[in-house]
Amino acid sequence: MALEYKLTLAGDIPLDQVGARAFPDADERPSGRWRSADHKERYGYDVSVLGGRNGYLELLTDDGSWEWEPEACVRLVFNLDKFAEDFRRPVTGMLTVVRRVLDTGPEDAVLDFNGDVMLFIRRDGVLTKHRRETWWKAYPSGDQLIPG
Repeated sequence: MALEYKLTLAGDIPLDQVGARAFPDADERPSGRWRSADHKERYGYDVSVLGGRNGYLELLTDDGSWEWEPEACVRLVFNLDKFAEDFRRPVTGMLTVVRRVLDTGPEDAVLDFNGDVMLFIRRDGVLTKHRRETWWKAYPSGDQLIPG
């Protein structure tokens, strides 16, 4: 079992391009048929880059339930070991990758936790964090990596 974080980007973006934005070092990029990479030893997570059409998200936000149906989207899916002793290292590593992706493209984006909870949304270039009183306080490095 794993804890799953997904960064969903709106648009029909080439998967290899998103992988390169996320991981500038070619040796670290998700690859192969499933565009995945095992970074458990180094960073504490596995990651996959997935694309699709007719996407659908329904997430809990600070304001209640929220739905989004991007016509096309790309997802970076991070799986963390739910039995890890300390989640700070893998979460900080994941957020570092998320920051790189946000900095290198203008897409609308959503970061969610376990497919249930929105952690942030970026629409029209404006980033809004959710779960401020809980999740972001548990990971103070997140406020430095993802200001908003």
